[in-house]
Amino acid sequence: MGNLCSSCFSPKSVRQKKKRTASKRLPNSSSGGGAGGGGLPAGSSNRWSRMRSSRKEKVQDALIHEQAVAAAILFQQHQRNGGSLPFDRSASLRFPASGSKKNSLPRSSSSRARSLTDPLLQPQQLVNQRFKLNELIGLGGNICMFIAIESKDAVKLDDLESNHFVLVHGGGFGAWCWYKTIALLEDCGFTVAAVDLTGSGIHSFDTNNITSLSQYVKPLTDFLEKIADGEKVILVGHDFGGACISYVMELFPSKVSKAIFIAAAMLTSGQSTLDMFSQKGDSNEIMRQAQIFLYANGNNNPPTAIDLDKSLMKDLLFNQSPTKDIALASVSMRPMPFMPVLEKLSLSENKYGSVRRFYIETPEDNALPISVQESMINSSPPERVFRLKGADHSPFFSKPQALHKLLVEISKLPST
Repeated sequence: MGNLCSSCFSPKSVRQKKKRTASKRLPNSSSGGGAGGGGLPAGSSNRWSRMRSSRKEKVQDALIHEQAVAAAILFQQHQRNGGSLPFDRSASLRFPASGSKKNSLPRSSSSRARSLTDPLLQPQQLVNQRFKLNELIGLGGNICMFIAIESKDAVKLDDLESNHFVLVHGGGFGAWCWYKTIALLEDCGFTVAAVDLTGSGIHSFDTNNITSLSQYVKPLTDFLEKIADGEKVILVGHDFGGACISYVMELFPSKVSKAIFIAAAMLTSGQSTLDMFSQKGDSNEIMRQAQIFLYANGNNNPPTAIDLDKSLMKDLLFNQSPTKDIALASVSMRPMPFMPVLEKLSLSENKYGSVRRFYIETPEDNALPISVQESMINSSPPERVFRLKGADHSPFFSKPQALHKLLVEISKLPST
């Protein structure tokens, strides 16, 4: 630390010393102080003027370079659209003439200069192709020619079997839990829908009155029914949402391109979600402590819903998640219906089995331990298994960027 402080302060001290020494010499100088009359020595003003001018030119060159990159991207997009679509005028207005301070490029709140790592374009303008500037020729500060070359790892949405994600929340959650995932995917140009299942999120139905899985997933089945024939979506299910997407995969196999299970119930035919949890029931003490069974029909009848003890919610579901997301969940989560958890799925090989399945493991999961996840994977192996290192039961909170990258990666996997 001492070395760091020395390196930070010593140059300043040297400059101040030189300045004091110079000021002592000036009165005795026979040549005077130049145009300033006792100011800097003759020639110093011109030298500093040239240095300022040089720095200004470098800044202007950097701005021109950034403008060229942005222009190249817009031009390539325009060409790929057959020249039929006009340039985005709102985007072009972000690049005013570099000589005008009033209309200079927007700056961030920090004091550092904007660099090429800070995109001047919105993410959705970059999704279909990323570019490298191969050649730039400038004359008098005006760009005369640029050539943009597409990188090899580009995400071309038009080449994907489906660029439409449908996100299905887990028990007690709602569409709100996907807010980070929705933003990241939409910024990449994907179409994203997050569904509130019956009695969840802002859906007003009373959870205690849900008596079947079909009733619980009706908003999802209604959504898929409206998907045009020939179009496909990528289903993503979390937690109990895994059983829900399995149910609709059996109903609409031709409308599902891929199914992604995230720390989710991935069941076999004839199995219920309760059966799956019962396999490792002794290993999850925290789950038993957190569960609160609700008996809307009286204590002599089966439970109607399951709620969670808010004091244990963090340890169970969000042990690696940010505090602000835990606060959001604590005021947004609702009880989950009990009867759908008991329902055994009927899954056929020619329907459910025809859909490509992928599983994303969450190793720091206290609600669905990794041993339970691996048991489900071994019982019904998916096409591929991914692991989100450091993710708790809610990776859309604890590992949003890593989860996003996996979703995009899976969307790009070609048919085998």
